[in-house]
Amino acid sequence: MPSFRALPPSRLRPGTRFDGPDATTIHVPVARAMVDCGVYCEGTRLPGKYTHAAALDKVHEIEAGGRDAFVWIGLHEPDEHQMQAVADVFCLHQLAVEDAVHAHQRPKLERYDKTLFLVLKTVKYVDHESMANAREIVETGEIMIFVGPDFVVTVRHGDHGGLAGVRKRLEASPATLKLGPYSVMHAIADSVVDTYLDVTELIETDIDSMEEEIFSPLSQTNIECIYLLKREVVELRRAVSPLATDFERIGTEHNDLINVEIRRYMRDVLDHTIKAADRIASYDELLSSLVQAALGKVAMQQNVDMRKISAWVAIAAVPTAVAGIYGMNFENMPELQWVWGYPAVLLLMATVCTLLYRTFRRNNWL
Repeated sequence: MPSFRALPPSRLRPGTRFDGPDATTIHVPVARAMVDCGVYCEGTRLPGKYTHAAALDKVHEIEAGGRDAFVWIGLHEPDEHQMQAVADVFCLHQLAVEDAVHAHQRPKLERYDKTLFLVLKTVKYVDHESMANAREIVETGEIMIFVGPDFVVTVRHGDHGGLAGVRKRLEASPATLKLGPYSVMHAIADSVVDTYLDVTELIETDIDSMEEEIFSPLSQTNIECIYLLKREVVELRRAVSPLATDFERIGTEHNDLINVEIRRYMRDVLDHTIKAADRIASYDELLSSLVQAALGKVAMQQNVDMRKISAWVAIAAVPTAVAGIYGMNFENMPELQWVWGYPAVLLLMATVCTLLYRTFRRNNWL
């Protein structure tokens, strides 16, 4: 048998491998990635704790008695072994399982036989004191939802976007849970889309302050802040825009899976998604205009600076020219032997420089 040194459970990690010829890979159980697992019968959660396999067996037992039931299991960043163990029990398609493990997927809706696979991007607004100090405005994560006739498997990636609140609200509404596992998909999608609207409102505040700063005549324009906002809006657009088409498909292409009431609820989610997408598109256009305005302001500031530099160079050219001429050390130069020659030259230089300064000031060059 392979020999290995025992480690305390807190130090075990997925895929941990020990050195030596008898190296052994430690597979962390599904329970380590499981956030919650509940069995729901006729809209009510049954008491007790279940493993993912035991929960599905319980659902089949209830369904054999003629009642409707389903299981909802929530996972947080499972590894390949943990996800495969769940996939084997719920018969999930391998392609969708790979997407759920590796994350970084675009928002999409796919169907595998009688199972729908929905990928949602979660977003979180990152608080910051000022745009100049901000390094990130929107933090993104992912939620993958597998929905079958009698199960819901949710896989979450990221430190935000927890579904405990969604589960609590659903459990407080048995009439909604009674609609089946697709009611869970609707509740999650509705919660995620609502965060889109909240985040877009907060970003609008940043854009308004940036717009005010750009068009303020005495402020210095920081184009990097505009580019940061532009990047975050583009990231939001990639998270939201594809969902409108996918949510529309839920109401038209999967009537054999989703009942009429859930499709009505999904139309409301679609409306909110379109609203968020329209906001983001308008922000994108506004930021493009702000970039052009900022570049124009920077160019104008550069022109003003160049005029000031040119004016001071012209003023400095007068004493430089006089000093250069008298520094050539010729013997026969005017006023070399005159007692008042040196003060006269200084007075001449001061007079000419003063006249140039007043002229440039009158023309707003200085």
